[in-house]
Amino acid sequence: MSFAKRASAIKLAVFDVDGVLTDGTIYMGPSGEMLKAFNILDGHGLKLLHEDGIATAILSGRKSAMVATRAKELGLGAVHQGVADKVKRLATILRAHKSDLASCAYMGDDLPDLEVMRRVGLAVAPANGVLAVRKQAHLVTKSRGGEGAVREFCERLLEARGRTDLVQGRTKK
Repeated sequence: MSFAKRASAIKLAVFDVDGVLTDGTIYMGPSGEMLKAFNILDGHGLKLLHEDGIATAILSGRKSAMVATRAKELGLGAVHQGVADKVKRLATILRAHKSDLASCAYMGDDLPDLEVMRRVGLAVAPANGVLAVRKQAHLVTKSRGGEGAVREFCERLLEARGRTDLVQGRTKK
């Protein structure tokens, strides 16, 4: 099935965090505090998805207050952190959004994402994702995680859905 056909069915886009929304680096301060860097371009890409009526969610194996703060700032619908079984939790997310696997996109970068990517209608990996994940992806971005990969995916998805107006910053007439 073509990317455009898969893109046309998407109602929900779910994202891993470390290695996707961030570059995967965790900065640790002298008191044990942890920091992550998020790319502002990625955040605007997520907002563009919302403008097209696509719901968004986070599904991460790690738990971080910074992720919850960033997700709230971006208006992400659901934030699921500290998840050991991503496939099981995805089923919960799909039910909450009255969605199914075919209408779900997932962007991940590492082996814990692989089973989810095998099931969804549109699987996406950043350029720096591990080989097994990139092989499973319907789209591998040119950008690396935390360096605009999410924005690139959002724009490709919107363009495939005929929403170049959003990508180009124009109001649809």
